[in-house]
Amino acid sequence: MSVKALHLVDNQVKVGRIVMGGGAPVVVQSMTNTDTADIEATVEQVAQLAQAGSELVRITVNNEAAAAAVPEITGRLLEMGIDVPIVGDFHYNGHKLLTRFPDCAKALSKYRINPGNVGRGKKKDEQFAAMIEVACKYDKPVRIGVNWGSLDQVLLASMLDENAKSTQPRPLDEIQRETLIASALQSAEMAENLGLAHNKIIISCKTSSVQELIKTYRELARRCDYPLHLGLTEAGMGSKGIVASTAALAVLLQEGIGDTIRISLTPEPGGDRSKEVIVAQEILQTMGLRSFTPMVIACPGCGRTTSTYFQKLAEDIQAYLRTQMPIWGKQYPGVEEMNVAVMGCVVNGPGESKHANIGISLPGTGERPVAPVFVDGERSITLKGDHIAEEFQAIIEAYVQKNYSVNSTTP
Repeated sequence: MSVKALHLVDNQVKVGRIVMGGGAPVVVQSMTNTDTADIEATVEQVAQLAQAGSELVRITVNNEAAAAAVPEITGRLLEMGIDVPIVGDFHYNGHKLLTRFPDCAKALSKYRINPGNVGRGKKKDEQFAAMIEVACKYDKPVRIGVNWGSLDQVLLASMLDENAKSTQPRPLDEIQRETLIASALQSAEMAENLGLAHNKIIISCKTSSVQELIKTYRELARRCDYPLHLGLTEAGMGSKGIVASTAALAVLLQEGIGDTIRISLTPEPGGDRSKEVIVAQEILQTMGLRSFTPMVIACPGCGRTTSTYFQKLAEDIQAYLRTQMPIWGKQYPGVEEMNVAVMGCVVNGPGESKHANIGISLPGTGERPVAPVFVDGERSITLKGDHIAEEFQAIIEAYVQKNYSVNSTTP
């Protein structure tokens, strides 16, 4: 039985309209990188992330200007018809901002608190308690999010000292891992003692090491039944960030560990923040855990496909499907599970196309300039000429309307 199967439905956490834990589908979330005090820019980016499919969006609340802007941001989003839950990310001064700006505290759907950045000494417990009391007052869930880059140094020093006195001291990496877990679970226990309900708590213990993340979450899942938020804390840029995140999260998700994920990609300067949402969705979809948009199956190309035509068609079809999903998702239930194959030659083209709902096998080098189209495993029509792309797109549109309308039987 998987770890997830052991989680009780009673421990599901509701964040706005989103449910996490207790066997609910894994939730995709993201975070803005705008100055939250810049209301226009923040509203625009939240809208983009929500449009891309982010089911929660976290924003930085780091000063009074940001806290004052939160109610305006959430209000404008609702006016636009965007009801994505907004999570406030607090470090260092969250106790002040949440108490001094009650409208901000009420407008947010969830608070993220990092135990390593709450305060030091006696002030740490007092400032943590102040934030939890606000969460209790307004009935808000809390993510207790520990990062190894901002680990509670007092707790770490204490555990290192204790380890040094042991007759069989453990390796440093084990002590750091245990400190991460202890910081999260001790903070969760404190929150409950302060009155926060068990089903109002989400836990994360993030590192930027794939192997450490896997080890940490396996142990964390063994020791608690709180919903767990997964993600490398600093995944990196481009392919490195995507590969590292996939390597870590796929292992954990396959074991049933994880209730919500974020892919913390560093965007290119001026790059699209929504890419991290798409990567998260594709991890879940390729693993068969959730479906978000029709998948395009395409061959990598070889010496038989010297033309780039099939590559361009695959790219265009994939962009077309993703663009259509905001409309199709409402009109055609189940369309997100559709598979489309765009193949480049006769070797695997017809066979792979037959496995998809709709597939096209384009001619490779030296092959006859025709493109057979397969629908639900059967050869349907053969396209040729200068308008293959447009004709194939029309076939997809007709297939969706026929097979995924409310009155049809979904394949």
